[in-house]
Amino acid sequence: MNEPPDGRIRVLLADPSEFTLLGLKQVLAREPGIDVIATASDGEEVVARTSELEPDVVVMEIDLPKLSGDKAAQRVRREMPHVGVVIITARDEEQRLFDAIRAGAAAYLRKDCEPAELVDTIKKVKDGQFLINEKIFTRPALATRVLAEFRELAVYGPASSHVFAPLSPREVQILDNIAQGKTNKEVAYALAISEQTVKNHMSSILRKLSVNDRTQAVVYAMRQGWIKGPEVRSER
Repeated sequence: MNEPPDGRIRVLLADPSEFTLLGLKQVLAREPGIDVIATASDGEEVVARTSELEPDVVVMEIDLPKLSGDKAAQRVRREMPHVGVVIITARDEEQRLFDAIRAGAAAYLRKDCEPAELVDTIKKVKDGQFLINEKIFTRPALATRVLAEFRELAVYGPASSHVFAPLSPREVQILDNIAQGKTNKEVAYALAISEQTVKNHMSSILRKLSVNDRTQAVVYAMRQGWIKGPEVRSER
């Protein structure tokens, strides 16, 4: 792995717009601890350049041509788990956030965020922090969706637990409470645990979601004879 000189953070930027790339580079050029080592304009290039250069952090638009940003992020995280991924988007929508979580992104930002927030996020992601979990606490519908995703996987039973990481009973409680619209503080009070413990559980939940592969679980279920081939074609 390429080591950054003097502890500097090596960043790869990816966006289909040259104008956006220029703006991001200008913002990061003012930060003495960050080096933009390369740029990419599509998802396939992101994966190739990341494999070649091994940056500390990749900042990428979720809407990339050839290979979408979330799919590129998933490839990067699976093949190079030491590389942190920050997803940026012009449209902050639930589906985009869910896709970013599934891809294993460490952070999710709007493109109109303050430059200082982008810089701070890159530094925290380089340090291994998982910032995307904070988004869930303000989106009860998304918590419901995450819970539903795990429940769909759970139909394959405990025999397939080595294929995917199931939720613990406490994690289910936390998602249920957030889905009811409770704040981080209210969840902690309801479950008689600290707010930091709630955050730690949420990080665990979202990491499990990002590593779970429904396709892999379906293939395993087919091999066990639990489902038949035609049903697989209906899976997304």
